[in-house]
Amino acid sequence: MRAAVLTAFNSPLQISEVPDPTPGPGEVLIQVMASGVNPLDTKIRRGEAAHANTAPPAILGIDTAGVVLGVGAEVNRFQIGDEVFGMTGGVGGQQGSLAEMTAVDARLLAHKPRALSMEQAAAIPLGFVTSWEGLVDRARVRAGQRVLIHGGAGGVGFLAVQLAIARGAEVFATGSPSSQEAIRRAGATPIDYTASTVDDYVEKYTRGVGFDIVVDNIGGSTLDASFTAVKRYTGHVVSALGWGTHSLAPLSFRGATYSGVFTLMPLLTGDHRDHHGDIVAQAAALADRGQLFPRLHSTTFTLDNINDAYHLVETGTATGKVVVLPTTVS
Repeated sequence: MRAAVLTAFNSPLQISEVPDPTPGPGEVLIQVMASGVNPLDTKIRRGEAAHANTAPPAILGIDTAGVVLGVGAEVNRFQIGDEVFGMTGGVGGQQGSLAEMTAVDARLLAHKPRALSMEQAAAIPLGFVTSWEGLVDRARVRAGQRVLIHGGAGGVGFLAVQLAIARGAEVFATGSPSSQEAIRRAGATPIDYTASTVDDYVEKYTRGVGFDIVVDNIGGSTLDASFTAVKRYTGHVVSALGWGTHSLAPLSFRGATYSGVFTLMPLLTGDHRDHHGDIVAQAAALADRGQLFPRLHSTTFTLDNINDAYHLVETGTATGKVVVLPTTVS
């Protein structure tokens, strides 16, 4: 099969012929129909994501949507011909989705939502799993809460907004001036972070009390700002990018809570993979109820121009999730 192979860090991906994968016990063989490109994928290519435990040569690509071609022993949830999607590889030495086929642990998969195309389905897994682990597993988001999501037009934030709304929360999201309309489309009240200070929007939208939940999808100074925007005593800050050195004093003086999210852990350790499958099944259910949709970049790429796709994500110029198809679709 054809695949995009990382032969050396910080070098272009190379299109190569590699052996077809074979599903082992507990695995299914998938014909890849679409692969989502995340900022994390591009960091791995550059050699800037040691936590992903990836070494060349490697086939990258974390998010997958496709059709089941074969089923290994001990798999009874899927059969040949099923349309599936999930966060399935591309880290920890496991083959990713930038290939024509991939063999993956069936526990990581769910049936593709009927309401979404393959391209749309491939844009969901990593962002939605990250959002669910933060909002639902850690913060227990519920009706009546005020939720602030930083980076509400991004690949994670856009889905996090919709998840919080589906759980009954009132949602506000920060973004640049150019992202305000996308945030509105997701259903949140947009906040232009270039025109408002933290104190400004905390006062405007919570009367100075603070948000029940603050979701940080940016890290750095944005995580520090989250510690001052959260509600006293019962507030909860969650972040998937809490990797720097931060002062916990502002959070501690508010008596609030912080939780970190490390979405790759089941892929790297093998533990709790069934929970990832359950989460993407929840995403499918929301999509089929019309409560979840991705924001896609206007251009779809193929393996033949994969490096253009990665460049678009690396430069931050994409206007939505970038998706790659294994071959040109007529």
